[in-house]
Amino acid sequence: MKQIGNSNEDMLALLEAVVGIKNELLYIREYFHPLLKGEIYLSGEQVCEMLHISKRTLQQYRDDGLIPFIKLERKIIFRESDIIKVLEDNYQR
Repeated sequence: MKQIGNSNEDMLALLEAVVGIKNELLYIREYFHPLLKGEIYLSGEQVCEMLHISKRTLQQYRDDGLIPFIKLERKIIFRESDIIKVLEDNYQR
C-alpha cells in the first residue's frame, strides 16, 4: 500500500476516493432495500416512480382496491411482488 504524503496530488486523490465511496454508499442506501423474509417493501414514492404515476393516481388505485397495500400506523407500504402481480394480471397483448 502506498504511503500518502503531504503533496496536493496525494490529498486530491484521497479526497476523490472518499467522495467516490460516499456516492456509492448513498446509491446503495437509495436503491437496495433489505429483504424481510425474501420480500421487498416499497414506499408510495417508489411505486409512483416504478409505475410512472402521480401520488394522487396511486391513492385512487388504493381506494379502488387495484393495488394491495399495508398500513402500519400512518405509514403505507407496498410489497414489490404485489405490484408486479398486478402488472402481470393486467397485461394485455
